[in-house]
Amino acid sequence: QLQVVESGGASVQPGESLKLSCAASRFTLDYYVIAWFRQVPGKEREEVSCVSVSGDSTTYADSVKGRFTISRDNSKNAVWLQMDNLKAEDTAVYYCAATALSETCVSVNYFEVWGQGTLVTVSS
Repeated sequence: QLQVVESGGASVQPGESLKLSCAASRFTLDYYVIAWFRQVPGKEREEVSCVSVSGDSTTYADSVKGRFTISRDNSKNAVWLQMDNLKAEDTAVYYCAATALSETCVSVNYFEVWGQGTLVTVSS
């Protein structure tokens, strides 16, 4: 079963930054659209950001626009989520997901590869 692995979660104070990484060891991410989701217990999972196969197209949830940046380097088989000016409401488990069913983030509603998640806690 294909899987991606997230890393970089930590406990930080409001206003600080974190960079999450998403990597795959058993397959190449080159042909996959990659998205970051987050989930707080008791709440629905939220898509935070998405990047197309080429990396030329990205999407962001309104709640993170201007603060988060998604990027990918297919030569390193990795995707990152740079999170700046973190807020308490960003606290969640962050998941990386991948799909080969599309080349762009438009109209993607199914991701067949998921990671186990990494916890981000923002608290003073």
